[in-house]
Amino acid sequence: MSDATNVQAKRADWQREAKTTLILAWPLIAAQLAQMGLGTTDVIMMGWLGPQFLAAGTLSTSIMFLFLIFGIGLVTAVAPLMAQAVGREDYRSVRRTVRQGFWIALLFATILVPFILQIEWIFKVLGQDPELGKLAGTYMQFAAFQFYPALLFMVLRGFLSAHEDAKIVLIATILGIFVNGFGNYALMFGNFGFPRLELAGAGISTIIVSTFTFLFVMAYALIREKYRHYELMIRFWRPDWPRFWEILKVGTPIGFMLTAEVGMFSVAAVMMGWLGTQELAAHAVAIQLASISFMVPLGLSQATTIRVGLQYGRDNVQGVAVAGWTSIVMGTGFMALTCALFILFPGALVSLFLDPANPENMLAFGLAASYLAVAGLFQLVDGAQAMAAASLRGLSDTKVPMFAAIFGYWLMGMPIGYILGFNLGMGGVGIWLGLAIGLTIVSVILIWRFMIRESLGLLKPQPAD
Repeated sequence: MSDATNVQAKRADWQREAKTTLILAWPLIAAQLAQMGLGTTDVIMMGWLGPQFLAAGTLSTSIMFLFLIFGIGLVTAVAPLMAQAVGREDYRSVRRTVRQGFWIALLFATILVPFILQIEWIFKVLGQDPELGKLAGTYMQFAAFQFYPALLFMVLRGFLSAHEDAKIVLIATILGIFVNGFGNYALMFGNFGFPRLELAGAGISTIIVSTFTFLFVMAYALIREKYRHYELMIRFWRPDWPRFWEILKVGTPIGFMLTAEVGMFSVAAVMMGWLGTQELAAHAVAIQLASISFMVPLGLSQATTIRVGLQYGRDNVQGVAVAGWTSIVMGTGFMALTCALFILFPGALVSLFLDPANPENMLAFGLAASYLAVAGLFQLVDGAQAMAAASLRGLSDTKVPMFAAIFGYWLMGMPIGYILGFNLGMGGVGIWLGLAIGLTIVSVILIWRFMIRESLGLLKPQPAD
C-alpha cells in the first residue's frame, strides 16, 4: 500500500470515528442541556413562591447535588465495563454489570437518604437561618428519595449508551421537563384541584419526575426486542460479588474525582461570598454561562467513554487511539469556540442575566464580564481534561485520574486562588485564575497519561467472563 493510500485510509478512520462519536454524543449532549432546563424550571417556580423559598430550595439542592454527584460517579463505572463487554461480545458480562449496578445504586441511596433527611440539622451546623432550615426540611423530606430512581436511571443510561442507543435518554429527559413543570405547578401552588404544598410540592414533583424517567427508560430496555435476550431482571436478587466489587473499584475513584471538581467550584463560591454580595452575584452569572458551555463536552465525554471502551473490548489498540484523540480534538475544538465568545463578547453574554441599564447592576455586571474573560481561558483545558478523563475511563483507568484531580483542584487550584484573591489582592479574578490553574494541571496530567497508555500497561487484553 502506498504512502498516499495509507494516509487516505487513516483519514477515513478518523472521519468515521468523528461521525460515529457525534451520532452517539448528540442526544447525550441534548439530554444534559435538557437536564439544566429541568433544574431551571425548579428555580423559576421556587422564585414565584418568594425569595426565602428560593433560597431554601437552592441551598438544599446544592447540598444534595454534592452527594448525588458522588453516586453518579459510582454507577458511571457500569458504562465502560459494559462497553468493553459489548466490544468483545461478552453479553453475559453486560447482564451481570447491569444487575450489580442496580445493587450499588440501591445500596448507596439507602445509606445516603437518612443523612440527607437531616437537612434542617445540617443547615443549623452551617449557621443558616433556622427558618430557612425548616423550609429546606419540607422540600427534602420528599426530594431526598430521588436518589433511588436517579441512580438506577444512570445505570440504564450506561447500558443503552454502550449499545450506542442514547436517543431514548434524551426523549425521557425532555418528557421529564413537562412532567416536572406540571407537577410543580399543580403541587406547589395548589392548581388543578391539588393542595398547595409549596416546597413540599416541589419535593414530591422531583421524586415523581425521577421515577418517571427511570421507568420510561426501563420499559424501553425490557420491551425492545434488541435487549430481550439479556433478561435484565431475571434472578435480580442473586448476588454476584466479583462484579459488585469490580464496579466499586472502578466507580469509587470516579465519584471522588467528580466530587473534587464540583467541590472546588462550591468552595470558590464560598470565597466569593467572603468578598461581598456583588462579587458572589457576578460569580453566579459567570459560572452559569461556563456550566452551559460545559454541557457539550460533558455529553461528548459520555460518548467518548463508550467509544474507547468498545475498542478496548475488541483489543483494537489503534481504535482506542483514534477514539480517544478524536474526542479530545472535538471537545477542545468546541471549547475553543466558547473561549472566543467569552473573551470577545463578555458584556453581551452577561446582559442575558443582568440588565446593564440598571445602576444597581453596574458593579456586578463589570465583575461578571471580567470573570467570564478568565473563564474563557480555562474553557480549553476544561474540555481537554473532560475528554482525557473519559478516554481513560473507557480503559477502566480511574484511580490515578482521581489523585490527579485531588492534587490539581485542592492542593494547587484552591490554594493558588486564595493567595491570588486575598493575599495578593486580585479579588474574584484571582479566585477564577486559581480555578483555571487547577484545571490546567489536571488536564496536562490526564492527557499525558493517555499519551503513554501503552507503556503504562493500560491496554492489557480483557478476558471474557
